[in-house]
Amino acid sequence: MSDIARAYDRWSASYDADENPTRDLDAQVLRSAGLPIDGNDVLELGCGTGKNTRWLAQHAASVLALDFSPGMLARARALSAADGASRATLRFVAHDITRPWPADDESIDVVVGNLVLEHIDDLSPVFANVRRVLRGGGTLHLCELHPYRQLRGGQAHFTDAASGDVTHVPAFVHSVSDYVNGGIGVGLTLVRIGEWLEETAEDTVPRLLTVTLRK
Repeated sequence: MSDIARAYDRWSASYDADENPTRDLDAQVLRSAGLPIDGNDVLELGCGTGKNTRWLAQHAASVLALDFSPGMLARARALSAADGASRATLRFVAHDITRPWPADDESIDVVVGNLVLEHIDDLSPVFANVRRVLRGGGTLHLCELHPYRQLRGGQAHFTDAASGDVTHVPAFVHSVSDYVNGGIGVGLTLVRIGEWLEETAEDTVPRLLTVTLRK
């Protein structure tokens, strides 16, 4: 298991309760993105505790939710079962998204990735998978910690409940062009870029970056 997966395993117990403006803004942004989710087949990258999965499952025909942290997946499954609001066929699968995804060629309408690619050094396998699984006209939506924040030292982190130590999850800095050109390089077309800051924030540096591309 990688250091990243181990860190998220430790974080899983408190992830949903911790104060986390990045997580909360990400959820708001996804719900307002106007993605073609309704009645379609969705693949979610790095589902974590299912903070977005449960919303996707209320609208999509099917959701394939991938994560490589057993702790996060266990939490996601438990919360999804307790919620009981899913209308979709929902599958949680333990998977490293740099490996070939457990989905057939051209079987997915929307790929959603939220706060996950910062933990991947080489993005090329991810974009190759996107190209393979998306149907014609399909959409890729990425939401990541803004590179400006990363360059200022921003990084996913949490306080370990047992030790009280602050743990920084290993991360890699990617530029806006890394996300855009990664998609263009596999034949996708850029639809839009968004930069997001909380409404009440005093900081003027965007917290999140979204990139939407279409096959």
